[in-house]
Amino acid sequence: MSAPKLVGIAGSFNRPSKTYALVQTVAGLAGDRYGFTSKVYDLHDVGSSLGVAQWRKDLDAQAKNVIDDIVSSDALIIGSPTFKGSYPGLFKHLIDLIDPHELRAKPIIITATGGGDRHALMVEHQLRPLFGFFMAHTLPTAVYAADRDFTDYRVSSEQLSNRINEVVGELAAFFPHRVTVLAAAE
Repeated sequence: MSAPKLVGIAGSFNRPSKTYALVQTVAGLAGDRYGFTSKVYDLHDVGSSLGVAQWRKDLDAQAKNVIDDIVSSDALIIGSPTFKGSYPGLFKHLIDLIDPHELRAKPIIITATGGGDRHALMVEHQLRPLFGFFMAHTLPTAVYAADRDFTDYRVSSEQLSNRINEVVGELAAFFPHRVTVLAAAE
């Protein structure tokens, strides 16, 4: 049985990035638990053609490859920095270039980062409705991380680690055969 593919997209240009670190942490745990192959991208990986593309056909090969990975994945991790109470415009533009049917019924872990607690509901008021439009399955647990949850761009908060563990556990509903396969292998 081939390993399912997990793709993470961090809607940030910053490097290093807390958003990227969060998405990568979730992907690493999910990969370990379910045997996923995984790839994590940020907006740098999408490249400069994103900002000038009106349509997907206008993207260069690099950006098209990222979108192809997103839509061909078995599960997604979406991460966004909070910018003025929402996600950044270029992140939204990337999502706008995906046809809604391409994410239909796909399990998605939604995550976000921000400076403090006042942005914590961004995952519920911005990201969940966005992917609801695509008829994707956003997992019940959303993950929001504040600056204090990181040390040197690594997840360092026990509370955040517990929440990540919880949402990764929710993937079992979509990949029950992976849980039994991996348990049998141990």
